Amino acid sequence: MSHDSTAAPEAAARKLSGRRRKEIVAVLLFSGGPIFESSIPLSVFGVDRQDAGVPRYRLLVCGGEDGPLRTTGGLELTAPHGLEAISRAGTVVVPAWRSITSPPPQDALDALRRAHEEGARIVGLCTGAFVLAAAGLLDGRPATTHWMYAPTLAKRYPSVHVDPRELFVDDGDVLTSAGTAAGIDLCLHIVRTDHGNEAAGALARRLVVPPRRSGGQERYLDRSLPEEIGADPLAEVVAWALEHLHEQFDVETLAARAYMSRRTFDRRFRSLTGSAPLQWLITQRVLQAQRLLETSDYSVDEVAGRCGFRSPVALRGHFRRQLGSSPAAYRAAYRARRPQADRRQDSEAAAHGQGPVPSGQPGLAGHPVPPAPHPDGALPHQSRRTAAAGVGPSLTASGSGVPGQRTAP
Repeated sequence: MSHDSTAAPEAAARKLSGRRRKEIVAVLLFSGGPIFESSIPLSVFGVDRQDAGVPRYRLLVCGGEDGPLRTTGGLELTAPHGLEAISRAGTVVVPAWRSITSPPPQDALDALRRAHEEGARIVGLCTGAFVLAAAGLLDGRPATTHWMYAPTLAKRYPSVHVDPRELFVDDGDVLTSAGTAAGIDLCLHIVRTDHGNEAAGALARRLVVPPRRSGGQERYLDRSLPEEIGADPLAEVVAWALEHLHEQFDVETLAARAYMSRRTFDRRFRSLTGSAPLQWLITQRVLQAQRLLETSDYSVDEVAGRCGFRSPVALRGHFRRQLGSSPAAYRAAYRARRPQADRRQDSEAAAHGQGPVPSGQPGLAGHPVPPAPHPDGALPHQSRRTAAAGVGPSLTASGSGVPGQRTAP
């Protein structure tokens, strides 16, 4: 799933400065960045595929700091250009950042701000969103990143409307993507925006990837917690909640276990995780329902009860809101893609208390569990919204992200 957002009026009116060229793409690399994410824009924008009907871009690989730049496996890279080359680019891509806990170089942040002010399109792939946020380019905007780092991004930059569901978010002149392969989705989207569906389709065939992927990051989420919560007293309350999802309890129950008022608990929980406790609890219940639908033969009504939902209707509403399909349709689509042997292994594992295998994670036989397709096979709806609209759940410094939600599921 992706979001194409209507850019703010001033961003929409901004034109590319005279010295910048639309066809020039600058990729900004840093030492310590992962080679996979770094290679995605280099391959998409740096290889001449005009013979396949893909218009050519001009690629400038720029070092965001002094080299050589170390990357995955101890490899060392030397960028042919420095930050000064960014001044010619109509698009600047930051494929990844080495650490979500360390600040990017100030010179690189200044270069990104100047590029944006001069009309360049700024793109952050995976943890590259942290660099864009540090430059102030995501303030008041919708954005995404790898689901594992989304709470940290929301906590560190509360003015950013972080949506952990999306594969990528297009907010006009600033774009962000989820982790790893979602960078390919966003780069294909950029080619589609610039040159149309035919060019993007031709490029996708060359890369041997789907032109558009349906769904979002929800299917890959697990029960991991942000690193920051590990030593906090609330960690015990969160661990209790995860162990008792089959019971019906609400946020007031969690607040009481933490010996806090509801208001204080909400504030402390958001400060640690970047998410309101109600939205977090709903998400965990839906994830548990997703696992049971994948690995058991419980009816939808039984799944609802085993995940702490007060009724099957509540499960269906939250499930559709987060995953885009009904529980029954999700199970049917998932099983249509799973080999019978893998399904049997999952059932045996669940019977022996080993727990289900999360979608997108290695299976018991060592094979990856494929994500379920959209039940009707259709392409995701490309919605348009303003950054201020706040449609759909997002991780922000305030609000649960679920419009109209006042009670526990």
